[in-house]
Amino acid sequence: MRMKTPRIQPLDQDQWDAEAKALLTPIAERGRVLNIFRTLANHSSLARRWMVFANHILGKSTLSEQARELEILRIGYLCQSGYEWGQHVVIARQVGMSDEEILYSKTGPQTPGLSPLFRLLLQATDELHADAHIADTTWQGLSEHLNQQQLMDLVFTVGQYNLVSMALNSFGVQLDSGVPDWTLTPVA
Repeated sequence: MRMKTPRIQPLDQDQWDAEAKALLTPIAERGRVLNIFRTLANHSSLARRWMVFANHILGKSTLSEQARELEILRIGYLCQSGYEWGQHVVIARQVGMSDEEILYSKTGPQTPGLSPLFRLLLQATDELHADAHIADTTWQGLSEHLNQQQLMDLVFTVGQYNLVSMALNSFGVQLDSGVPDWTLTPVA
């Protein structure tokens, strides 16, 4: 499913309009600007508004970092978004997840040996992907582990990264160098 070339070309810094410069220069000053942001520079007003919501999900969510990353990895896998999955392998490792835990995103809620919470998070992600609804049984199980705000953040996290996966896949955003592919190995 991965496109070999982008449909929407990522823009280099010298191609950014004033709004993209204001938005992405702080990112550039901290290091490289990822292909997702360079692609969104083609529509800087959309990028600016989207990044507010994305910032909540990635940086201000009430979910634990591991729960958030497991969900993101799972929805990225279900959407067959290699870019999303690979980027979040890097983040999952940064928040202390093992490669075994990361691979749960590929094997899903039926994986033997999962903790009850990880099983429920994967089940909820699968249900949201399948029919945009968490079943009562799964919701009840999650409610034993998560409070109301965390349950809300769970749904919005899956929705956010479903949307992002659709955009990445449709725009043909290419993997950044060094980001793992589906096999968990870094890409040269």
